[in-house]
Amino acid sequence: MDIIFQAHHAVISDLLRSRAERHVRKLAVMLRRPVTALVRFESDGRQRRVEIQLHAPRRHALVAEARHHTYGPALTAAAAHLAAQIRKGRRPRRARHVVPSRA
Repeated sequence: MDIIFQAHHAVISDLLRSRAERHVRKLAVMLRRPVTALVRFESDGRQRRVEIQLHAPRRHALVAEARHHTYGPALTAAAAHLAAQIRKGRRPRRARHVVPSRA
């Protein structure tokens, strides 16, 4: 799997880059057969934004982004959003479309 890092108006340390790579590798195990991953770090004033995209064959690209004052919590939140998308997509088709009844 190829992991591409992009930094727009941001300086990314090696520690943060390795942390992002660990998150992406964990998500890749959940997704099964990912081809590429894109991790984008952006800085706009005091706001920091992290976006993670995972591409796999015969699937739509999964995209998650999060904003915070620092990159660490934004990276963790984006990875959590992506993990939720992967878990939701792994349910059987019927289970995704059934509306739960009110008790």
